[in-house]
Amino acid sequence: MGGSTFGERFAVTTFGESHGGALGVIIDGCPARIELSEADVQVDLDRRRPGQSRIVTQRQEADRVTIHSGVFEGLTLGTPIGMTVANTDARPGAYSEMATTYRPSHADYTTEAKYGIRNWQGGGRASARETVGRVAAGAVARKILAVAGVEVLGWVSSVSDITADVDPAAVTRNDVETDPTRCPDPAAAARITEAIDAARHDGNSLGGVVACVARGVPPGLGEPVFDKLDAELAGAVMSLPAAKGMEIGSGFAGTLMTGRTHNDEFAPGPDGRPVTVTNRSGGIQGGISNGADIVLRVAFKPTATIASEQKTVTDANEATVLAARGRHDPCVLPRAVPMVEAMVCLVLADHLLRQQTTQLSDTPSPPQPSG
Repeated sequence: MGGSTFGERFAVTTFGESHGGALGVIIDGCPARIELSEADVQVDLDRRRPGQSRIVTQRQEADRVTIHSGVFEGLTLGTPIGMTVANTDARPGAYSEMATTYRPSHADYTTEAKYGIRNWQGGGRASARETVGRVAAGAVARKILAVAGVEVLGWVSSVSDITADVDPAAVTRNDVETDPTRCPDPAAAARITEAIDAARHDGNSLGGVVACVARGVPPGLGEPVFDKLDAELAGAVMSLPAAKGMEIGSGFAGTLMTGRTHNDEFAPGPDGRPVTVTNRSGGIQGGISNGADIVLRVAFKPTATIASEQKTVTDANEATVLAARGRHDPCVLPRAVPMVEAMVCLVLADHLLRQQTTQLSDTPSPPQPSG
Protein backbone atom coordinates (compact mmCIF):
# COMPACT_ATOMS: atom_id res chain seq x y z
CA MET A 1 0.00 0.00 0.00
CA GLY A 2 1.39 3.36 -1.01
CA GLY A 3 0.78 6.60 0.84
CA SER A 4 1.93 5.52 4.29
CA THR A 5 5.06 7.72 4.33
CA PHE A 6 4.99 11.45 5.06
CA GLY A 7 7.68 14.15 5.07
CA GLU A 8 10.95 14.92 3.29
CA ARG A 9 13.73 15.59 5.84
CA PHE A 10 11.70 14.35 8.82
CA ALA A 11 10.01 11.32 7.23
CA VAL A 12 7.58 9.00 9.01
CA THR A 13 6.08 5.71 7.90
CA THR A 14 3.16 4.29 9.88
CA PHE A 15 2.04 0.68 9.88
CA GLY A 16 -0.63 -1.56 11.42
CA GLU A 17 -4.38 -2.11 11.33
CA SER A 18 -7.16 -1.32 13.78
CA HIS A 19 -7.51 -4.90 15.05
CA GLY A 20 -4.10 -6.32 14.17
CA GLY A 21 -1.34 -7.18 16.59
CA ALA A 22 0.14 -3.70 16.86
CA LEU A 23 0.50 -0.28 15.29
CA GLY A 24 3.70 1.63 14.89
CA VAL A 25 5.90 4.13 13.12
CA ILE A 26 9.40 4.45 11.71
CA ILE A 27 10.93 7.94 11.85
CA ASP A 28 13.86 8.76 9.57
CA GLY A 29 15.68 12.08 9.77
CA CYS A 30 15.41 12.99 13.44
CA PRO A 31 18.56 14.91 14.45
CA ALA A 32 20.91 13.33 16.96
CA ARG A 33 21.12 14.26 20.65
CA ILE A 34 17.49 15.29 21.12
CA GLU A 35 16.29 14.28 24.58
CA LEU A 36 13.61 11.62 24.12
CA SER A 37 11.97 8.97 26.28
CA GLU A 38 8.90 6.77 26.06
CA ALA A 39 7.28 9.05 28.64
CA ASP A 40 7.62 12.01 26.24
CA VAL A 41 5.68 10.10 23.59
CA GLN A 42 3.17 8.62 26.04
CA VAL A 43 1.82 12.05 26.99
CA ASP A 44 0.30 12.60 23.55
CA LEU A 45 -0.77 8.97 23.12
CA ASP A 46 -2.71 9.22 26.38
CA ARG A 47 -4.57 12.23 24.98
CA ARG A 48 -5.43 10.28 21.80
CA ARG A 49 -6.28 6.88 23.32
CA PRO A 50 -9.85 5.51 23.44
CA GLY A 51 -11.84 5.01 26.64
CA GLN A 52 -10.67 8.21 28.34
CA SER A 53 -14.20 9.55 28.98
CA ARG A 54 -17.85 8.64 28.42
CA ILE A 55 -18.10 10.85 25.32
CA VAL A 56 -15.58 8.81 23.29
CA THR A 57 -15.36 5.18 22.19
CA GLN A 58 -15.24 2.75 25.11
CA ARG A 59 -12.58 0.52 23.58
CA GLN A 60 -10.05 0.09 26.41
CA GLU A 61 -6.50 0.45 25.13
CA ALA A 62 -3.63 1.64 27.32
CA ASP A 63 -1.67 2.47 24.15
CA ARG A 64 1.67 1.97 25.90
CA VAL A 65 4.49 2.85 23.53
CA THR A 66 7.75 0.95 23.17
CA ILE A 67 10.79 2.55 21.53
CA HIS A 68 12.78 -0.15 19.76
CA SER A 69 15.55 1.83 18.07
CA GLY A 70 17.15 5.20 17.50
CA VAL A 71 17.44 6.24 21.16
CA PHE A 72 20.32 5.55 23.56
CA GLU A 73 20.71 6.78 27.13
CA GLY A 74 17.84 9.21 26.68
CA LEU A 75 19.14 10.85 23.49
CA THR A 76 18.29 10.29 19.84
CA LEU A 77 21.09 8.76 17.79
CA GLY A 78 20.28 10.29 14.41
CA THR A 79 19.32 6.80 13.18
CA PRO A 80 15.77 5.60 12.40
CA ILE A 81 13.48 5.58 15.43
CA GLY A 82 11.10 2.63 15.60
CA MET A 83 8.08 2.62 17.95
CA THR A 84 5.14 0.27 18.44
CA VAL A 85 1.88 0.20 20.40
CA ALA A 86 0.18 -3.16 20.95
CA ASN A 87 -3.54 -3.72 20.39
CA THR A 88 -4.82 -5.37 23.57
CA ASP A 89 -8.61 -4.88 23.40
CA ALA A 90 -9.35 -5.78 19.80
CA ARG A 91 -12.73 -7.42 19.19
CA PRO A 92 -12.80 -8.24 15.47
CA GLY A 93 -15.91 -10.41 15.88
CA ALA A 94 -17.98 -7.27 16.39
CA TYR A 95 -17.36 -6.44 12.74
CA SER A 96 -18.34 -9.79 11.18
CA GLU A 97 -21.38 -8.28 9.43
CA MET A 98 -19.07 -5.83 7.68
CA ALA A 99 -17.12 -8.62 5.99
CA THR A 100 -19.66 -8.55 3.17
CA THR A 101 -21.50 -5.27 3.81
CA TYR A 102 -20.26 -1.77 3.04
CA ARG A 103 -20.73 0.89 5.72
CA PRO A 104 -22.22 4.13 4.34
CA SER A 105 -19.64 6.95 4.00
CA HIS A 106 -16.81 4.67 5.21
CA ALA A 107 -13.79 3.40 3.25
CA ASP A 108 -15.08 -0.19 2.96
CA TYR A 109 -16.18 -0.01 -0.67
CA THR A 110 -13.45 2.30 -1.95
CA THR A 111 -10.65 0.24 -0.36
CA GLU A 112 -12.00 -2.95 -1.92
CA ALA A 113 -12.45 -1.21 -5.26
CA LYS A 114 -8.79 -0.18 -5.21
CA TYR A 115 -7.08 -3.31 -3.86
CA GLY A 116 -9.59 -6.11 -4.40
CA ILE A 117 -9.26 -6.96 -0.71
CA ARG A 118 -9.78 -5.22 2.61
CA ASN A 119 -9.42 -5.84 6.32
CA TRP A 120 -13.04 -5.52 7.48
CA GLN A 121 -12.09 -5.79 11.17
CA GLY A 122 -12.66 -2.23 12.29
CA GLY A 123 -11.68 -0.67 8.98
CA GLY A 124 -8.03 -1.72 8.89
CA ARG A 125 -5.81 1.17 7.80
CA ALA A 126 -8.83 3.42 7.26
CA SER A 127 -9.59 3.34 10.98
CA ALA A 128 -8.72 6.36 13.12
CA ARG A 129 -6.64 3.90 15.15
CA GLU A 130 -4.00 4.21 12.43
CA THR A 131 -3.24 7.66 13.87
CA VAL A 132 -1.43 6.05 16.83
CA GLY A 133 1.74 6.08 14.73
CA ARG A 134 1.20 9.67 13.62
CA VAL A 135 0.70 10.91 17.17
CA ALA A 136 3.80 9.03 18.37
CA ALA A 137 5.86 10.59 15.58
CA GLY A 138 4.31 13.98 16.28
CA ALA A 139 5.53 13.76 19.87
CA VAL A 140 9.10 13.38 18.58
CA ALA A 141 8.61 16.30 16.18
CA ARG A 142 7.27 18.33 19.11
CA LYS A 143 10.58 17.79 20.94
CA ILE A 144 12.51 19.19 17.95
CA LEU A 145 10.18 22.18 17.75
CA ALA A 146 10.48 22.86 21.47
CA VAL A 147 14.24 23.22 21.12
CA ALA A 148 13.56 25.87 18.45
CA GLY A 149 11.02 27.62 20.71
CA VAL A 150 7.92 26.51 18.79
CA GLU A 151 4.71 25.49 20.60
CA VAL A 152 1.77 23.73 18.90
CA LEU A 153 -1.61 23.69 20.64
CA GLY A 154 -5.03 22.53 19.44
CA TRP A 155 -8.55 22.61 20.88
CA VAL A 156 -12.17 21.87 19.97
CA SER A 157 -13.63 25.11 18.67
CA SER A 158 -17.06 23.78 17.69
CA VAL A 159 -19.26 20.69 17.67
CA SER A 160 -22.34 20.74 15.48
CA ASP A 161 -23.79 24.27 15.88
CA ILE A 162 -22.09 24.91 19.26
CA THR A 163 -19.18 27.33 18.86
CA ALA A 164 -16.61 28.18 21.55
CA ASP A 165 -15.19 31.64 22.25
CA VAL A 166 -11.41 31.09 22.42
CA ASP A 167 -8.48 33.49 21.96
CA PRO A 168 -5.78 31.65 19.94
CA ALA A 169 -3.10 33.98 21.31
CA ALA A 170 -3.91 33.28 24.97
CA VAL A 171 -5.29 29.73 25.24
CA THR A 172 -3.11 27.25 27.18
CA ARG A 173 -2.73 23.47 27.30
CA ASN A 174 -4.22 23.51 30.80
CA ASP A 175 -7.28 25.36 29.47
CA VAL A 176 -7.76 22.69 26.81
CA GLU A 177 -7.21 19.66 29.03
CA THR A 178 -9.47 20.82 31.86
CA ASP A 179 -12.58 19.34 30.22
CA PRO A 180 -12.95 15.95 28.42
CA THR A 181 -14.32 17.75 25.38
CA ARG A 182 -10.99 19.57 24.98
CA CYS A 183 -13.00 22.73 24.52
CA PRO A 184 -11.46 25.55 26.63
CA ASP A 185 -14.73 27.52 26.78
CA PRO A 186 -16.55 26.08 29.86
CA ALA A 187 -20.03 27.13 28.75
CA ALA A 188 -19.59 25.69 25.27
CA ALA A 189 -17.95 22.55 26.70
CA ALA A 190 -21.00 21.81 28.85
CA ARG A 191 -23.32 22.13 25.85
CA ILE A 192 -21.00 19.99 23.71
CA THR A 193 -21.03 17.21 26.32
CA GLU A 194 -24.83 17.21 26.34
CA ALA A 195 -24.96 17.13 22.54
CA ILE A 196 -22.50 14.22 22.26
CA ASP A 197 -24.33 12.26 24.96
CA ALA A 198 -27.62 12.79 23.13
CA ALA A 199 -26.13 11.66 19.81
CA ARG A 200 -24.64 8.54 21.41
CA HIS A 201 -27.95 7.54 23.02
CA ASP A 202 -29.67 8.11 19.69
CA GLY A 203 -27.20 5.88 17.81
CA ASN A 204 -25.96 8.90 15.90
CA SER A 205 -22.82 11.02 15.59
CA LEU A 206 -21.69 14.66 15.35
CA GLY A 207 -18.99 16.62 13.54
CA GLY A 208 -17.20 19.85 14.31
CA VAL A 209 -14.00 21.88 14.06
CA VAL A 210 -10.58 21.59 15.71
CA ALA A 211 -8.54 24.80 15.83
CA CYS A 212 -4.77 24.83 16.20
CA VAL A 213 -2.13 27.50 16.81
CA ALA A 214 1.63 27.25 16.31
CA ARG A 215 3.50 29.92 18.28
CA GLY A 216 7.13 30.92 17.91
CA VAL A 217 7.45 29.72 14.31
CA PRO A 218 10.40 31.57 12.74
CA PRO A 219 9.93 33.40 9.45
CA GLY A 220 11.15 31.64 6.33
CA LEU A 221 9.63 28.13 6.61
CA GLY A 222 7.95 26.79 3.49
CA GLU A 223 8.65 26.86 -0.24
CA PRO A 224 7.23 29.42 -2.69
CA VAL A 225 5.55 27.13 -5.24
CA PHE A 226 4.29 23.56 -4.76
CA ASP A 227 5.57 23.06 -1.20
CA LYS A 228 3.96 26.14 0.29
CA LEU A 229 3.74 25.80 4.06
CA ASP A 230 -0.03 26.28 4.06
CA ALA A 231 -0.41 23.70 1.27
CA GLU A 232 1.72 21.20 3.21
CA LEU A 233 -0.30 21.81 6.37
CA ALA A 234 -3.53 21.39 4.42
CA GLY A 235 -2.37 18.08 2.95
CA ALA A 236 -1.25 16.89 6.37
CA VAL A 237 -4.44 17.60 8.30
CA MET A 238 -6.68 16.56 5.40
CA SER A 239 -5.04 13.12 5.51
CA LEU A 240 -6.60 12.55 8.92
CA PRO A 241 -9.67 10.27 9.07
CA ALA A 242 -12.96 12.22 8.82
CA ALA A 243 -11.24 15.52 7.92
CA LYS A 244 -13.26 17.41 5.31
CA GLY A 245 -11.92 20.95 5.22
CA MET A 246 -9.18 23.30 6.43
CA GLU A 247 -8.80 27.07 6.80
CA ILE A 248 -5.75 29.20 7.65
CA GLY A 249 -6.05 32.68 9.10
CA SER A 250 -9.20 34.42 7.89
CA GLY A 251 -10.06 31.39 5.74
CA PHE A 252 -13.32 31.59 3.81
CA ALA A 253 -14.39 34.65 5.82
CA GLY A 254 -11.63 36.55 4.06
CA THR A 255 -13.61 36.36 0.83
CA LEU A 256 -16.12 38.78 2.35
CA MET A 257 -13.45 41.42 2.98
CA THR A 258 -11.64 43.87 0.72
CA GLY A 259 -7.90 44.02 0.27
CA ARG A 260 -7.74 47.20 2.33
CA THR A 261 -9.39 45.55 5.33
CA HIS A 262 -7.81 42.12 4.90
CA ASN A 263 -4.15 43.05 4.41
CA ASP A 264 -1.86 42.63 7.42
CA GLU A 265 0.10 45.88 7.65
CA PHE A 266 3.73 45.70 8.78
CA ALA A 267 5.32 47.58 11.66
CA PRO A 268 8.93 47.67 12.93
CA GLY A 269 9.57 44.73 15.26
CA PRO A 270 11.62 44.77 18.49
CA ASP A 271 14.25 42.34 17.14
CA GLY A 272 15.01 44.20 13.92
CA ARG A 273 12.48 42.24 11.85
CA PRO A 274 9.04 43.50 10.81
CA VAL A 275 5.87 42.26 12.52
CA THR A 276 2.28 42.31 11.30
CA VAL A 277 -0.22 44.47 13.13
CA THR A 278 -3.00 41.95 12.42
CA ASN A 279 -2.82 38.25 11.51
CA ARG A 280 -5.49 37.57 8.92
CA SER A 281 -2.88 35.67 6.91
CA GLY A 282 -2.64 33.14 9.73
CA GLY A 283 1.16 33.42 9.95
CA ILE A 284 1.82 32.44 6.32
CA GLN A 285 2.28 34.72 3.31
CA GLY A 286 3.25 33.50 -0.14
CA GLY A 287 3.48 29.99 1.26
CA ILE A 288 6.23 31.00 3.72
CA SER A 289 5.92 31.65 7.46
CA ASN A 290 6.20 35.32 8.45
CA GLY A 291 6.92 34.91 12.17
CA ALA A 292 3.34 35.47 13.37
CA ASP A 293 1.29 32.72 14.98
CA ILE A 294 0.10 30.10 12.51
CA VAL A 295 -3.63 29.65 13.10
CA LEU A 296 -5.66 26.98 11.32
CA ARG A 297 -8.98 25.18 11.64
CA VAL A 298 -9.87 21.65 10.54
CA ALA A 299 -13.46 20.50 9.88
CA PHE A 300 -14.36 16.89 10.76
CA LYS A 301 -17.50 15.21 9.51
CA PRO A 302 -19.75 13.13 11.79
CA THR A 303 -18.37 9.65 12.49
CA ALA A 304 -19.41 7.35 9.64
CA THR A 305 -19.95 4.19 11.71
CA ILE A 306 -23.15 4.61 13.73
CA ALA A 307 -25.55 2.28 15.57
CA SER A 308 -28.64 3.40 13.65
CA GLU A 309 -29.95 1.32 10.77
CA GLN A 310 -28.88 2.62 7.35
CA LYS A 311 -29.53 1.41 3.84
CA THR A 312 -26.49 -0.03 2.06
CA VAL A 313 -25.40 -2.88 -0.20
CA THR A 314 -23.38 -6.07 0.12
CA ASP A 315 -20.27 -6.98 -1.86
CA ALA A 316 -22.67 -8.88 -4.15
CA ASN A 317 -24.40 -5.54 -4.88
CA GLU A 318 -27.58 -6.59 -3.04
CA ALA A 319 -29.57 -4.07 -1.02
CA THR A 320 -29.51 -4.54 2.74
CA VAL A 321 -29.70 -2.65 6.03
CA LEU A 322 -26.82 -2.24 8.50
CA ALA A 323 -26.75 -1.07 12.12
CA ALA A 324 -23.09 -1.18 13.12
CA ARG A 325 -22.00 -3.00 16.23
CA GLY A 326 -18.65 -2.45 17.94
CA ARG A 327 -17.31 0.56 19.84
CA HIS A 328 -17.15 3.88 18.03
CA ASP A 329 -16.76 7.57 18.79
CA PRO A 330 -20.08 9.44 18.68
CA CYS A 331 -17.89 12.47 17.94
CA VAL A 332 -14.23 12.36 16.89
CA LEU A 333 -13.43 15.92 17.92
CA PRO A 334 -12.06 15.42 21.49
CA ARG A 335 -9.58 12.76 20.32
CA ALA A 336 -8.83 14.58 17.06
CA VAL A 337 -7.09 17.42 18.90
CA PRO A 338 -3.79 15.53 19.46
CA MET A 339 -4.04 14.15 15.91
CA VAL A 340 -4.21 17.65 14.40
CA GLU A 341 -1.37 18.79 16.65
CA ALA A 342 0.72 15.81 15.52
CA MET A 343 0.31 16.56 11.82
CA VAL A 344 1.12 20.26 12.35
CA CYS A 345 4.22 19.27 14.34
CA LEU A 346 5.34 16.87 11.60
CA VAL A 347 5.06 19.55 8.90
CA LEU A 348 6.79 22.25 10.93
CA ALA A 349 9.64 19.97 12.05
CA ASP A 350 10.16 18.82 8.47
CA HIS A 351 10.29 22.39 7.14
CA LEU A 352 12.49 23.55 10.02
CA LEU A 353 15.06 20.92 9.06
CA ARG A 354 14.65 21.71 5.36
CA GLN A 355 15.25 25.41 6.04
CA GLN A 356 18.61 24.60 7.66
CA THR A 357 19.92 23.57 4.23
CA THR A 358 18.44 26.55 2.37
CA GLN A 359 20.65 29.41 3.59
CA LEU A 360 24.08 27.84 3.11
CA SER A 361 26.06 30.87 4.23
CA ASP A 362 24.80 30.68 7.80
CA THR A 363 23.23 27.25 8.12
CA PRO A 364 22.51 26.60 11.81
CA SER A 365 23.34 23.27 13.39
CA PRO A 366 20.52 20.78 13.99
CA PRO A 367 18.49 21.60 17.11
CA GLN A 368 20.32 20.43 20.24
CA PRO A 369 19.01 19.99 23.79
CA SER A 370 20.24 22.47 26.37
CA GLY A 371 23.10 21.16 28.46
